[in-house]
Amino acid sequence: MRLQMRYLGDPILRTKADPVAEVTDEIRALVSDMFETMYAEDGVGLAAPQIGVSQRIIVVDPRNEQAKPFALVNPEIVEASQETEKGEEGCLSLPGLNEMVDRSVSVVVTGMNEHGEPVKIEAEGLLARILQHEVDHVDGILFIDRISPLKRKMLLKRWEKVKP
Repeated sequence: MRLQMRYLGDPILRTKADPVAEVTDEIRALVSDMFETMYAEDGVGLAAPQIGVSQRIIVVDPRNEQAKPFALVNPEIVEASQETEKGEEGCLSLPGLNEMVDRSVSVVVTGMNEHGEPVKIEAEGLLARILQHEVDHVDGILFIDRISPLKRKMLLKRWEKVKP
């Protein structure tokens, strides 16, 4: 089932999400709905707070050869390269707005899959960027928090004109 997106201004996007104690059938159903919503919105990643659920769950599909679609419950970045690079990012919670964001080139992320099994993902490039973006979401951080104050101010002015 496609779920309702939450947009900039919704307090849930600025709140650190709660850890998931146990992966249940309810969590698996939520993951399925999150994938459906992400694809309907033409995204490459989605975090539970973006659909109004304050839980540490993300779904990712970089739509390339680098990785198959996957879900992560309680994702945590345990290692990030000191080397960074700028890349364009957008966000389903700020549709129509993109900006260059500096992120680590590679990361190691741990968590659980939708079956409750431990997972460790070593990622670089686009996948590393998506993971950092989505883990930020479950920590109450948006990509606009990672750009300069001037660029953020300009982006927020544009947001006032295009927000849903």
